[in-house]
Amino acid sequence: MVKMRTIMSLGVIAMLLKLAVAANYTVGSPNGGWDTTTDVQSWATSQSFLVGDNLIFQYGPNHNVYEVSKGDYDTCQTSNPIQTQSGGSTVIPLSSPGKRYFICGTPGHCTQGMKLEIDILATAPPPASPTNSPLPSSPLTPPVSSPSPSPKSSGFPSPAHSPELAPTLSPSSPFPPESPSELPEFSPTSSPPLPGVSLAAPPSSANKDTIPTNLIISFSLIMMMMMKLLGL
Repeated sequence: MVKMRTIMSLGVIAMLLKLAVAANYTVGSPNGGWDTTTDVQSWATSQSFLVGDNLIFQYGPNHNVYEVSKGDYDTCQTSNPIQTQSGGSTVIPLSSPGKRYFICGTPGHCTQGMKLEIDILATAPPPASPTNSPLPSSPLTPPVSSPSPSPKSSGFPSPAHSPELAPTLSPSSPFPPESPSELPEFSPTSSPPLPGVSLAAPPSSANKDTIPTNLIISFSLIMMMMMKLLGL
């Protein structure tokens, strides 16, 4: 029971909201109406009809409202209307989306311009995007010059900026000065010979000891051979 009441309450609220947002469109207003002197089709193209709106016809006693099909609308045929309305004031609820067609059933009035085609939309079209207003002009600020990127250094210096690798030799110095670490080290034996001094090295003590030893060994071998020969 509570659920049923809730559903009914929601339905009533939806109907009230629909009535609150529904719009009433009087054909040809504000400067015209449903007659032969008003361009009702131009008026219709300037409107946006939505489901739930109402279309109101206000007209004189010699006019009426016929709702017809697309074919009868094009040919102003009044013999097979969907519905007919008269009495000077007619309200047509727009309950479903799509196109609907209306004409005046008085002979000759449809061909004189009393015909109306409307397009009913299910939802409102999206609002047009606002035009961006131009920003107030501000004094021009001089652009900040950014430093140009330095060229990538290559592995070899360019000839125009390469340093002098070797100093120019002056005539007075035939060879460039050498650092102390590069000077050759001379041992005492490699010093230049003095005049009048023999360069032959004195015999070493090892050679002196070797000569008597060889003589002793040779003498011993000779004595042993002689003793064998003599049978001693």
